[in-house]
Amino acid sequence: MKMSVRYAPPVRPHHQRGAVLVVALIFLVLLTILAISASTRSLLQERMAGGLRNAQLAEMAAESALRGAEWRLWVAGGQGGIRCGSEIIVDCYVYSPANPIARVETFRTSAGWVTDGATEYKGHDGGYDYTTLAGSKLTSDQRLVAVLAHNPRYLIEDLGEERPPGTGSQHESGVTSSTNTGAGNPSTHIYRITARGVGGSENAVRVVESTFGAKSN
Repeated sequence: MKMSVRYAPPVRPHHQRGAVLVVALIFLVLLTILAISASTRSLLQERMAGGLRNAQLAEMAAESALRGAEWRLWVAGGQGGIRCGSEIIVDCYVYSPANPIARVETFRTSAGWVTDGATEYKGHDGGYDYTTLAGSKLTSDQRLVAVLAHNPRYLIEDLGEERPPGTGSQHESGVTSSTNTGAGNPSTHIYRITARGVGGSENAVRVVESTFGAKSN
């Protein structure tokens, strides 16, 4: 008895055109683009927020130094009067339109951080260091405040005696001048205060000015 063996024809593989793979790759590229765009926008917003915060820190630092200098003039005026270059106000410059002081003009007009000829401000009692917040009188909450790249600085200019109305050019001030220049009643001089401050870095520099009337001798 003979047995016959039949061989089945080989099955031909179906041709895969890769349509699903192509679609998946397209969606993967689109998702990658969206993710990169979202992260770029987040980084940009973070930098903008950081720059705004840095600028606000610089503004507050300059304002603090400005008010500290005004308070210094107020206290010195109550102690018998101020005289530029004296032991009371050593870092004070007498303003002269005909002969401006170079370091004063540089401090007032320079775009970058300037320290020459200016006084470093470390709080009303000199016990604060805003670059490290290492002050003996700082509380635990105050130590959490962001530090500055440099302590703010200021300088003072004596613009001259304030004159009564009708006697000459006036300086910006809201105080009333005394026309008696005797030793017992010193006259009022107008002082221009220029203060500079920076934030956490030198990228943000703020300059503020004010005029202040105080007794002088």
